[in-house]
Amino acid sequence: MQTKEILETIKMIDEECLDIRTITMGISLMDCMDPDIHKSCEKIEKKICTLAKDLVKVGNDISKTYGIPVVNKRISVTPISMLVACSKGNPVEYALTLERCAQKLGVDFIGGYSALVQKGYAHGDLELIESIPEALAKTSHVCASVNVGSTKAGINMDAVKKMGSIVKKCSELTIDNNCLGAAKLVVFCNAPEDNPFMAGAFHGVGEADCIINVGVSGPGVVRATLAKADKNLRMDEIADLIKRTAFKITRMGQLVGNEASKRLNVPFGIVDLSLAPTPAIGDSVAYILEEMGLETCGAYGTTACLAMLNDAVKKGGVMATSHVGGLSGAFIPVSEDAGMIHATETGVLTLEKLEAMTAVCSVGLDMIIIPGETSESVISGIIADEAAIGMVNSKTTAVRVIPAIGKQVGDILDFGGLLGYGPVMEINQTPNDVMINRGGRIPSPLQALKN
Repeated sequence: MQTKEILETIKMIDEECLDIRTITMGISLMDCMDPDIHKSCEKIEKKICTLAKDLVKVGNDISKTYGIPVVNKRISVTPISMLVACSKGNPVEYALTLERCAQKLGVDFIGGYSALVQKGYAHGDLELIESIPEALAKTSHVCASVNVGSTKAGINMDAVKKMGSIVKKCSELTIDNNCLGAAKLVVFCNAPEDNPFMAGAFHGVGEADCIINVGVSGPGVVRATLAKADKNLRMDEIADLIKRTAFKITRMGQLVGNEASKRLNVPFGIVDLSLAPTPAIGDSVAYILEEMGLETCGAYGTTACLAMLNDAVKKGGVMATSHVGGLSGAFIPVSEDAGMIHATETGVLTLEKLEAMTAVCSVGLDMIIIPGETSESVISGIIADEAAIGMVNSKTTAVRVIPAIGKQVGDILDFGGLLGYGPVMEINQTPNDVMINRGGRIPSPLQALKN
């Protein structure tokens, strides 16, 4: 049995795109606060470069030792808005410091250029948010996120309005780089503090000083399992297959997390159970749904299939590790998923259907390319709708849309690498300015008053 399972894992890696998507080191910068922003940046650079000096090497060594691809090595840090509140300097200095750290260490991304404003702006929050377009335009490895709502606090509609403008500016300032700035920015509701996946990763204030989080990826493995299954299997039997497969995938993540923790002498945090796709053929969440019997992802029944997939992945994963966290479930980033790309190109998968799917998936409207002429208020409306789904359902939702400046519906925007490519999707451009301009807060739902 052990030999059979080892051979199964080898096949998963060699033929079915199984990998450890990321090892992410979370680092607290609370002790790097200083009224002098230059001294604060010096402390940050010293701390990050000391703690993470072996991160890339350890990830590569684990890959060689176990034959398991470790695709990305990343760092997440304390939300930078908290440091801005102390230093009162230009927040972009912090972004440039994080970029220097990323380049020195050779990591793929560094996240945490973030602000948590679900209940209002604290000192430093607004300054950081307004600096995001410039910060992302001047850096290659820095990612940003803003949490605008939660089940407990409701939705900060002033922040929602602001983020519509920020997203648009991020695209405009990086128009010469395929509007990449907006692809490195996520707007959250109920953001988790231990998420290892970019662009939304940050190191929450409730976390230890330094930890290791692991994100596993295996949509290709789940798809291959279902492709070999009897086409007459009932849906509950399909769910059992997915659970058993998720167990094997997660067990590998637990192994890598423990090993990285030991070699780096840093506490192990969590395994994120998410199925994170790539543009590689076969490594697609959409293809999993199609193996369940849908001709194309986006057909009626898609949301039901995705709900079952998400639940089965979590049920199987929690049996393999006691340290579950992050987002955990199935990601549906359009430009990063070959099946999603095909479904949008053929017109089967629309923004409205994607929004329905976000009620049951692990994140939200992710890596969706929209026309560059889309107004700031329409973008804010997309953010508000998605935040409402997260708030009412007590789940994490997020928006990462990219206004493709100068491009029209059907044009292609290509980011390269894991971010992939995708067509500009047609969206509803009906004006909503009056509602967005009201500002204020959407109150939290009654279910939040549990304590």
